[in-house]
Amino acid sequence: MQIHVIQPGQSLTGISRAYNTSVNDIIEANDLPNPNQLVVGQALVIPIIGRFHWVQPGDSLWSIGRRFGVNPTELATTNGLQINQPLNVGLRLYIPERPKPEKEINAYVEPLGTTVTPAIERSAREAAPYLTYLAPFSFQIQRDGSLKEPLLNNFPEIARAEDVTLMMVVTNLEEGQFSDELGKIVLTVQAVQNKLLDTIVETARKYGFRDIHFDMEYLRPEDKEAYNTFLRKAKQRFANEGWLMSTALAPKTSAEQKGRWYEAHDYKAHGEIADFVVIMTYEWGYSGGPAMAVSPIGPVREVLEYAISEMPSTKIMMGQNLYGYDWTLPYVAGGEYAKAVSPQRAIEIAGENNVPIQYDYSVQAPHFDYRDAEGKDHKVWFEDARSIQAKFDLIKELNLRGISYWKLGLPFPQNWLLITENFTVAKQ
Repeated sequence: MQIHVIQPGQSLTGISRAYNTSVNDIIEANDLPNPNQLVVGQALVIPIIGRFHWVQPGDSLWSIGRRFGVNPTELATTNGLQINQPLNVGLRLYIPERPKPEKEINAYVEPLGTTVTPAIERSAREAAPYLTYLAPFSFQIQRDGSLKEPLLNNFPEIARAEDVTLMMVVTNLEEGQFSDELGKIVLTVQAVQNKLLDTIVETARKYGFRDIHFDMEYLRPEDKEAYNTFLRKAKQRFANEGWLMSTALAPKTSAEQKGRWYEAHDYKAHGEIADFVVIMTYEWGYSGGPAMAVSPIGPVREVLEYAISEMPSTKIMMGQNLYGYDWTLPYVAGGEYAKAVSPQRAIEIAGENNVPIQYDYSVQAPHFDYRDAEGKDHKVWFEDARSIQAKFDLIKELNLRGISYWKLGLPFPQNWLLITENFTVAKQ
């Protein structure tokens, strides 16, 4: 599979000829709504086995082989070349497909309102073949230890059909916000805690959940050890049922990091107690903040490198956004919130406003600027095949357990294609 970035004057016909594929295959792979309106800078996934490389100045079979993980002799044989043959600049070489590591893939799904929309359910069905876990968000803890259930609709059936493990996400959300007071009650009042664990076991048996996932955020710093103790107790209880237990962690870069989101999340303890963790490595760029990449590669790497200093890398799932944001400029603190956009919609906006898509290699993310019909300036940061491939490369480099997506519902077909190109999806 190949990533191709649209250049001025290019058409799908010419691109398909360059890669020995068909226009229809490219359209289908990228779910192109308007194939005749390609955007300069738009990244396409070319659905071929292996990939092509056009020789650049200074390239050799050895340097190309190192870059793509292919033995130079195999590269020469595949392309009908002699091992010591000089390479002409512009020569097209075929790079054969390589073995794929097995990784775990999770995706949260968050139905809002009183019904599960057909679009949300369709998104879950389309993603399920590429998932290890499907995580309906969320079972909300009540102050008496009971649970408020999310809309589940056909999610258990969807998971069973594709051999996906249902992840039961348990949160301290109260009236739409994470509550430190609710967290304190659960972690310090034994009667409430015992009822909660009983309720979780009863509910998990009822629906077929096989991973219990605690996403307890904004806990009081002084409740850190109480949280660790609770997780040890929960882990033992769920192990008796043959279930996994996982946790969600704020994106820290040190054990001493200050802030309400971070202090009660003990990386070292969670790494020892939980079967795995999901680290929320996104939302540097967020709806209420200034325009910037949502998950810039540098800060993501910094968090993950700290994490693997505290726990085995094979217990870590990197968090990843499936969306971008459209900010109205200039940014004013407390002013207008940015609008979430899917990668597909971002490309459409660029096309509608006839502006090219730029790519910032320092943060590994695409972006563009435009002016709307009312004369307001906008900045859009989003995800594309290049930015996702950069994250997949990081997962392989750091030998992480896998990736966890927040959240299903905004279309990004290239992401799922690239999963199959990079990994064999583990099924529990």
